[in-house]
Amino acid sequence: MGKLKAVVVVTMISTVLLSFLWRATLHLEDNESFVRCLLDHSHPSHPISSAIYTPKSSSFSSVLESYIRNLRFNESSTPKPFLILTALHESHIQAAVTCGKSHGVQMKIRSGGHDYEGLSYVSTLPFFLLDMFNLRSIGVDIETETAWVQTGATLGEVFYRIAEKSKTHGFPAGVCPTVGVGGHISGAGYGNMMRKYGVSADNVLDALIIDANGRLLDRQSMGEDLFWAIRGGGGASFAVVLAYKIKLVRVPETVTVFQVDRTLEEDATDIVDQWQHVAYNLPQELFIRLMLDVVVKSSGEKTLRASFVSLFLGDSESLLSIMKERFPKLGLSKSDCIETSWVKSVLFWSNIPLETDIQVLLDRTPQTLDYLKRKSDYVREPIPKAGLESLWKKMMELEKPRMYFNPYGGKMAEIAAEEIPFPHRAGNLWKIQYLANWNEAGIEAANRYIDLTRRLHEFMTPFVSKNPRQAFLNYRDADLGSSSHGKASYSEARLNGMKWFMGNFDRLVQIKTEVDPTNFFSYEQSIPLLPHQVHLDDDM
Repeated sequence: MGKLKAVVVVTMISTVLLSFLWRATLHLEDNESFVRCLLDHSHPSHPISSAIYTPKSSSFSSVLESYIRNLRFNESSTPKPFLILTALHESHIQAAVTCGKSHGVQMKIRSGGHDYEGLSYVSTLPFFLLDMFNLRSIGVDIETETAWVQTGATLGEVFYRIAEKSKTHGFPAGVCPTVGVGGHISGAGYGNMMRKYGVSADNVLDALIIDANGRLLDRQSMGEDLFWAIRGGGGASFAVVLAYKIKLVRVPETVTVFQVDRTLEEDATDIVDQWQHVAYNLPQELFIRLMLDVVVKSSGEKTLRASFVSLFLGDSESLLSIMKERFPKLGLSKSDCIETSWVKSVLFWSNIPLETDIQVLLDRTPQTLDYLKRKSDYVREPIPKAGLESLWKKMMELEKPRMYFNPYGGKMAEIAAEEIPFPHRAGNLWKIQYLANWNEAGIEAANRYIDLTRRLHEFMTPFVSKNPRQAFLNYRDADLGSSSHGKASYSEARLNGMKWFMGNFDRLVQIKTEVDPTNFFSYEQSIPLLPHQVHLDDDM
């Protein structure tokens, strides 16, 4: 019996091994077929071969890791693409779409790699990565106050190129200079000028895309519906966005910035209470972000710190006059204020010393990399003082998660909710970002910090928007559900989509169904097709 058992075990192992080798061989053959497809569709004047990286390539890992901005998704266990295509020309994107569809494999699209959940470069399905970082040209035209920006560019590069041409122009976008243009604008994008000029996508005039049929289209040829969808609806659900034509905005030669910190012992509760009643109603030129975190006093006791960080599109005397009248409890003084140029204010907001040359904005590598988790919320009514005090207690209990409150009002309340897919307009006082950063590797540390962030988010339930509980698409959060690459129930996908898009969700679905009926442009949280259009035999 012992020999018989041994024979059976050896036979089973051999069967499993042969099955594994067969699948590996089949997978290898499929990958080689995919590479041949890309080469066959390469334009003679723009050969694609130098843009193709497979796991056999010596630089495959370095290319993959160079734009991973959340260390949670740079582990040995993280699923990897079977190929990376670092497109050098629009024809390379067209080949990627053609071959991706014909081979039935998923395509992920990465511009700057700042997707908080790694959805632009990670998947549980066989996938290849279309990396856009080579496509980053920026053409600024001050005469028309516009710029064409390819989606592989970073926000820092955009700000720098504008500043090269003008001291009195800028663009309303995020305060992290290494964020990629593609994901930022397609998900709406916002920054510290949104109360004056709206979100980034409010300031887009035209676009170039490669659609699901591999066609290069501009605003006129794609039509107004699709142009509407890629300005806040998440471009990766509809097409590959190659470039945006943006509208530059006027900024004064001198702007003023400040950061003032107050702890509970320095009347933070009263100051925060006044902030929440005035921040959304201040002049449009004034943006004051509130940052909340837990710090340890010299005595060793924990306390809550409230940091007020501001950009004012004007000089310090004008700012001080406004603050004295509208937000006196902060006690802002002349010495707190720093007058600088608009482009230098980007450095201040990025915690880069102001004396640093603005060429630092061309650096595509973040100052630090961490493991991180993010969540979001919207607040429509001021939080009662008792609620604030209970929040301080909860934050000191959890200790690690932080919160950023970003005030709305101004232009944000004037633009209609249906103007672009981004719907969070009038009635929202501020947006919350929940943040947890850590530097410990491993699943145990990740689970601990993610749980702490979820608990703070759950605690805030009574104080935030309801039915639906709104969320910001670009603060990517896997907790909000997955469309399972388009195969989740439509009702489940709609439940999640309403949080991001509210009344605009149904129009996005209609457009998606029309322009991408086979659901090629799908990912974990993409816009679904109308139920009768889902191709159940599609492996996407």
